[in-house]
Amino acid sequence: MIITEETPRGIAQAAALWTPQDGSQEDFEQLVKDYYCETDSERLVLFESLSRIFENLYQSADLLTVELLRPTQLTNASEPQAPDWIMSGYSPLAHLSDDLFANKLAFITIINFPHYTLEEKNTLGRQWTRQEWAFARMGDIFTTRVPAEVNTRMAQALADAENYIADYNIYMGNLRTEDNRQLWDNDKVLLSHWNLRDELKALYGVEGGQEKQEMIYQVMQRIVNQTIPQEAINGENFVWKPYSDVSDSEPYTRYEKILNIAHAYFAEDKYCPSAPTGIIRNFEEGVEIPAAELDSLFRALVGSPQVQKVASVIRERLGRELRPYDIWYDGFKARATLNEDELTALTRKLYPDANAFAADMPRLLTQLGFYSEDARNIANHIVVEPARGSGHAWPCLGRKEDARLRTRIPATGMDYKGYNIAVHEFGHCVEQVLDMYFIDHYMLSGVPNTAYTEASAFLWQQRDLQLLPKSPITNRQSQISKDEVFDQLWSMYEIMGVSLVDMAMWKWIYAHPKATPKELCEATMTIAKDIWNTYYEPVLGEHDCILLAVYSHMVNAPMYLPNYPLGHIVQYQLEEHLAKCATPKDFAQEYARIYRLGRLTPKEWMIQAVGAAPSIEPILRAVDSFN
Repeated sequence: MIITEETPRGIAQAAALWTPQDGSQEDFEQLVKDYYCETDSERLVLFESLSRIFENLYQSADLLTVELLRPTQLTNASEPQAPDWIMSGYSPLAHLSDDLFANKLAFITIINFPHYTLEEKNTLGRQWTRQEWAFARMGDIFTTRVPAEVNTRMAQALADAENYIADYNIYMGNLRTEDNRQLWDNDKVLLSHWNLRDELKALYGVEGGQEKQEMIYQVMQRIVNQTIPQEAINGENFVWKPYSDVSDSEPYTRYEKILNIAHAYFAEDKYCPSAPTGIIRNFEEGVEIPAAELDSLFRALVGSPQVQKVASVIRERLGRELRPYDIWYDGFKARATLNEDELTALTRKLYPDANAFAADMPRLLTQLGFYSEDARNIANHIVVEPARGSGHAWPCLGRKEDARLRTRIPATGMDYKGYNIAVHEFGHCVEQVLDMYFIDHYMLSGVPNTAYTEASAFLWQQRDLQLLPKSPITNRQSQISKDEVFDQLWSMYEIMGVSLVDMAMWKWIYAHPKATPKELCEATMTIAKDIWNTYYEPVLGEHDCILLAVYSHMVNAPMYLPNYPLGHIVQYQLEEHLAKCATPKDFAQEYARIYRLGRLTPKEWMIQAVGAAPSIEPILRAVDSFN
């Protein structure tokens, strides 16, 4: 078949992926003759058939993955054995693309549902119907042919990194000051980086809190520069001084895990000519916003005068000059005026285990304004499970599967930090149920990218106190307060710097594909220092700080971090929009409408949700509106 400008684009795209192993040219022409849909009605029938097939394939593979990962991810499962760790890197979907190209289903999909570029989706998509959007998303399924062994290599690298991070605990009772004092009780065990950060946040206003904050800051730096003693990582009996003990350090394992993932990306690259690097695939095909665009957006905010305005308020409240760890200042939140020990006593009583939180989910939903029947329907599709790690939400990939809320629950019950994280993950799960079980087309299930599910999680997390029985905080369907605006800006400032480091690190990795773990460590610290010195030293002090490289996502979730600041941007625009709702029920209905928009592009989703594309201008204007 001779491909010309008049050839339907799906046929042209399929021809570009056809290889001699698939058959002769005549075989390809016969496939087109047999399966190309000439009419809209034929294409719709094919679409419905393919949608059913893909839903069953994806959710069946996902259910298998969930079961295989139970021992390594959940605390209510059996203790993981060697076979469990081996299977944690197994992907049931690794061979799916190979299989579907081999049986020609992939080609049948491509010739009838062509792929559209991001630019085309953002322009042509303004006039598309929901059905046409669903057709376009089906056209995104087969754009490359990555072999199964390459997919398996990536799955294994990601699983190894996840297992490493999930067990990176610091026993705080084993830390000693230089004069040999113990600052924490023996039972305080914190996962890096999440629990370390949250402990640091909780120490503001606590007697002796700043000394503890300084020690956590020191531990974080030791994790980044890999001078942390190997025995201190998950070391139940290893006593050490973070300011001076440097012997037997971790041997650059953190950066070895990152490079293992990078090498898996390199193996994929040659099979992806239209997106030849992991960076391009992640941002332009995954996030659907180019990395350079996000980089510019983040730098515009972290370098803005509004940051200095918020910093001056923090400085005044603390009554001292700011320190680097004040990037996590938490005093703008309503809970900052409340006693966390009292909150923990309440949450432990409410939620002694995962089942108790699950049983309370309908009430949480009605508290935010959902009708009782809707609340029960949503909650019935969410399973709560105790996590070995910090917690996460595991989405449902089909309508025979539940969304899974994973959170860390100690034997003493859910403390306030765990509750706060659980509410965050609940926000993920509610979104996942709405845009799976309440969506019009399976191919539109989900959100534009993970930033948009983070926005939902942030919306819920912001309301965690409001959701407690006899809450000290009232409903928030009114004007956003000054403290809330400043808190949002400060959160963006923190996570944008972390994301800039992550993105720059991956650019360096691609420029140095043969780098050693030690070289990557040194390069990452240089990048972190440069970004800190440019945007953070003028605000928080301390030259050459490496704190921005501490996030564990840099190890186990490649290039995921930029989704958080983008999620904060989306969240703030949603907050302004939802603040117009007159009652909690109006809020719930509008939230549900927005999250049933499904997997449009990020720009089109925001336009349909709130009437404007993603932007930092609303939050900057809001900060300026306060004296």
